[in-house]
Amino acid sequence: MARVGVALSHGFTGSPVSLQGWADYLAGQGFAVSLPLLSGHGTSWEDLAKTPWTRWYSDFERAYLDLTDRCDVVFTAGLSMGGALALRVAEHHHVAGVAVVNPGLTFSDKRARYSGLLKYIVKSVPAIGNDIKMTDVDEGAYARTPVAAVHQLSALFKDTVAGLGQVQAPTIVFRSSVDRVVPESSMDILGDRIGSTNYEVVRLENSYHVATMDNDAAQIFEGSAAFFREHSVGQ
Repeated sequence: MARVGVALSHGFTGSPVSLQGWADYLAGQGFAVSLPLLSGHGTSWEDLAKTPWTRWYSDFERAYLDLTDRCDVVFTAGLSMGGALALRVAEHHHVAGVAVVNPGLTFSDKRARYSGLLKYIVKSVPAIGNDIKMTDVDEGAYARTPVAAVHQLSALFKDTVAGLGQVQAPTIVFRSSVDRVVPESSMDILGDRIGSTNYEVVRLENSYHVATMDNDAAQIFEGSAAFFREHSVGQ
């Protein structure tokens, strides 16, 4: 029986806390799981402000490659910015499939396009974390968002969008009907440009952006596990 691995990536300003439930579920289902803490995260927003996007990517790519050393089949998955990282790995490696939740590829705040200049004027802005419909749930994101890191995120989005045509692996997207962080334009671009002919969108009707910690979490966990099993057969 094939050993199946899943590399999971958390989102921008967040931490593995947001995906721990997903990781635990998949591990309980027999998958080998890697959920790295990305550089500049889990410490302070000031650290994130000094971290280039290539570090975030290399951290996640390393997690994926480590799994390929001990698994027969490996998938990438992620939330928000983690979705962009999961897609970018699929652009450069032969992944078995991609499962993403509210993947970020564009910004809802138009000021983001000027972040390269604004970072010299404004160091940080209010947090984007905890967009969760359930009450009393905390994803453990930073209290402030560094503008310099937004500029790096913009570069990651641009690079990932440019390579979407290289994603040939089966892809499933879990998309919240209400998301106050990632705009629908991200979904439009992904659907228009992805190279995969096996592309599915699952709508989440009772969750906001951090859906992996929200009311539809079980739907994501179970749906992704079924997706991984389906696309592990014969590989």
